[in-house]
Amino acid sequence: MIQSMTGFGKASQDLDGRKVTVEIKSLNSKQLDLSVRIPNIYKEHEMTLRNSLARQLERGKVDFLIYIENTTSEASSAINQPILESYYNQIKESAKTLGIAEPTDWFQILTRLPDVMKYESQEADEQEWKNVLEIAGQAIEQLNNFRRQEGAMLQKLFEEKIQNIRALLAEVDQYDADRIEKIKSRITESLENLNVDYDKNRFEQELIYYIEKLDINEEKSRLANHLSYFEKTMKEDKGQGKKLGFISQEIGREINTMGSKSNNAGMQQLVVRMKDELEQIKEQVLNVL
Repeated sequence: MIQSMTGFGKASQDLDGRKVTVEIKSLNSKQLDLSVRIPNIYKEHEMTLRNSLARQLERGKVDFLIYIENTTSEASSAINQPILESYYNQIKESAKTLGIAEPTDWFQILTRLPDVMKYESQEADEQEWKNVLEIAGQAIEQLNNFRRQEGAMLQKLFEEKIQNIRALLAEVDQYDADRIEKIKSRITESLENLNVDYDKNRFEQELIYYIEKLDINEEKSRLANHLSYFEKTMKEDKGQGKKLGFISQEIGREINTMGSKSNNAGMQQLVVRMKDELEQIKEQVLNVL
């Protein structure tokens, strides 16, 4: 079953006066491009977390975020009085030197300056980290559910487009049946209109060689095989994105060769329609995990 690389998940839980929230979103990417932002109290676990995410998510541009909100009435921060006074004196002195008025909203300005607010150091014990991992697991499960839902829609689209290409391939036969005879007749007629003597045996040999170059039976057979292989690959467990991309390239190669050999307006129109169906597959296959 196909999974998309696109997804979003979010989960939260209250842990000892702190609300811990985990958000994770994923977009398509050739490889795993992982961005992790977590509070300092969990920094020691970052590498373990990254390895776990890499195993579970495989591929995509992934943004993983943990943030904490204080749910108690107790202050978790305090004013750094010496630094605040230093800023205050420096601003007053600068205003006097420059001959400008002192600010009226002192407190608002000062509390926004670096290091004026000092935060209590916090440490997370092993039990809290286990709880955080459980929250992360819930968010990842939501992401994977999203990916599966998106993947189901992609698979439906691919099945439709593959069937369309197969139907167009079947229509090729109506032109291929008399295409060679028309080409042979046209060449023979043009040669007779020249009203010159020619070696008929040599002409037959050259004509056979030329017609063999226009034969598309191998291309039709390979294209049919590639279409079946694409459908078979979609039914694999996961991680089909790159393989489906390669198969799409092979499908395109056979369609292009048929177009270059067709030498028939009706067949070329079918080739153009097959290319259109294939382009829609190629656009969406980039989103497959």
